[in-house]
Amino acid sequence: MSTASTRPASQSQASERISGKRLRAIFVGSAGNLVEWFDFYCYSAFALYFASAFFPAQDPTAQMMSTAGIFALGFFVRPLGGVLFGHLGDRHGRKTALMASVLLMCFGSLLIACAPTYASVGILSPCILLLARLLQGLSLGGEYGASATYLSEMADSKHRGFYSSFQYVTLIGGQLLALILLLVLQKFLLSAEELRAWGWRIPFVIGAGLAILALRMRHNMPETQSFETARKQAKPMGGLKQLARHPKEVLLVVGLTMGGTLAFYVYTTYMQKFLRLSVGLTDGQTTAVSAASLLFAMCLQPLYGALSDRIGRKPLLIGFALLGTLFTVPLLTAIRNASGPWEAFGLIACAWIIVSGYTSINALVKAELFPATIRATGVGVPYAFAVSVFGGTAEYLALWFKSIHMESGFYWYATAVIGCSLLVCWFMRDTAAHSQIDAEARG
Repeated sequence: MSTASTRPASQSQASERISGKRLRAIFVGSAGNLVEWFDFYCYSAFALYFASAFFPAQDPTAQMMSTAGIFALGFFVRPLGGVLFGHLGDRHGRKTALMASVLLMCFGSLLIACAPTYASVGILSPCILLLARLLQGLSLGGEYGASATYLSEMADSKHRGFYSSFQYVTLIGGQLLALILLLVLQKFLLSAEELRAWGWRIPFVIGAGLAILALRMRHNMPETQSFETARKQAKPMGGLKQLARHPKEVLLVVGLTMGGTLAFYVYTTYMQKFLRLSVGLTDGQTTAVSAASLLFAMCLQPLYGALSDRIGRKPLLIGFALLGTLFTVPLLTAIRNASGPWEAFGLIACAWIIVSGYTSINALVKAELFPATIRATGVGVPYAFAVSVFGGTAEYLALWFKSIHMESGFYWYATAVIGCSLLVCWFMRDTAAHSQIDAEARG
């Protein structure tokens, strides 16, 4: 057999090996991301059961506001996590940052699992809960930027939207697993009294164990070629000083994130409380509707991601922001007046058809804005800032509006924030056609 005839076969085998390596890396990166978000969302999923353990007896809405307040404070340290882990990811590798973030998440989960109650140690109890959430907030502040960068750099250019969408598949999947665990405990294993007494500790123990497993998986991940190439060029990498050289891109990330993250947290973390406290569904119905809607949302992400590979990122972003501006008030009003769980699910599913235009591709869009030398920091820091201000406060503000008997005021607030993101989406360039990742690959 001639050399010429064997060359195509060897090239095909090499291509298959590269493709297999890429898929394995994307799978491991996504699996670790799922574990991190499972750990983080267990707090929200089980808050209805552990609120009374950390705060003195009072009315349910006030207890939820207390737990939501700590939830929000956990978000406020995410920019610091973005700085620390972004610097780590840009200087020492995406893999190193991802391993460090999941280890820190493990510590936070263990701390919550072992935390004493208010009845036993008084004010020290919510202080320990706050410390644990701060650690988890630091972890997620670094996880988002590092995982978005890793998945974007590992994916090939023709399918980057599809593969990168798995960041939110696993992000939503983490919350879905937390809700499924809650549903199993509610229906089959524990009574409501047992869940409130000690059962709420179970998911945090499981989450810590899964984090150790994710750490082992990430240890064997390959580093991205984009990072290796940038490191060989001996250019300054990472840090706020380097980030300051990209003010336009930083403002774009903040502008895109503010409306998208608010919408995301309305239909995820807050929706569980909304269905229970405002719609009036039972605990079981609330968990079932939340889980079903998250499963629906998870299935939408790769479809929208693949669509962005064909038509670009900008049309999806504009679709989300425009429809979100027009329909947030009608949808939330309709959910509030839903006659039962099926109607509530259908309305939330409609909301996810809109919101997925943002969630499926937002991390990729941000990664495509920055060069490899500052990509993890550029994605993570401004995103974490916007999430802290608009995402982390969503649940608390919604409950505050409810406490002053102006619940619909939150609907209009959400509409205004999404409207601001619409302006950003409308005037930005489509990153699919102007990708820094592709520009660097072309040399």
